[in-house]
Amino acid sequence: MGFRTAAARGIGARVVKAAMAVVLGAAGLAIGSTQAQAADWCGGGVWVDAMIASHHIHPKQSFEDVNPGLGVECWINGEWAVTGGGFRNSLSHPSWYGGGVWAPEFTHWGYVRLAVMGGLISGYNYGSYGFGHDHSIGPVAAPIVMVTYKRVGMNFILVPPIPSDNLPFTIGFQLKVGF
Repeated sequence: MGFRTAAARGIGARVVKAAMAVVLGAAGLAIGSTQAQAADWCGGGVWVDAMIASHHIHPKQSFEDVNPGLGVECWINGEWAVTGGGFRNSLSHPSWYGGGVWAPEFTHWGYVRLAVMGGLISGYNYGSYGFGHDHSIGPVAAPIVMVTYKRVGMNFILVPPIPSDNLPFTIGFQLKVGF
């Protein structure tokens, strides 16, 4: 297993950034405002996420449990957000992600809300499901439990297994601060 080159990491980051641009564009059309100002995009609030750790459920090998990184959630309204960021993954590779978050109103209970994130992530071997020159970019859909109190919170993300990398179900932990 070799290390990915800087060019390959750059390609992964560009693909994820392009995917986020598509999601942002689609979100603009979805809210019916083709002339929205940048400030209007995050009318539901902006959160900065700090990825801190992960827990692997019944792993068959050893993985890194400390996964530092930063991300952002741009809430278009109370139910929809776009998100993106980067972190050091459980395989000690850089990962970049981008996508959308849906947290329907009926899944909010006081300080707790359930959501689902869907998008693209890099840094893992997706085998035939991945793309890029080394199949290291692939789709992700993950349920999230968000716990917030005023402007601080924690995301608990249940990441599905990636069999081609022997990665089991994983719970990711993000601290977050709202602005």
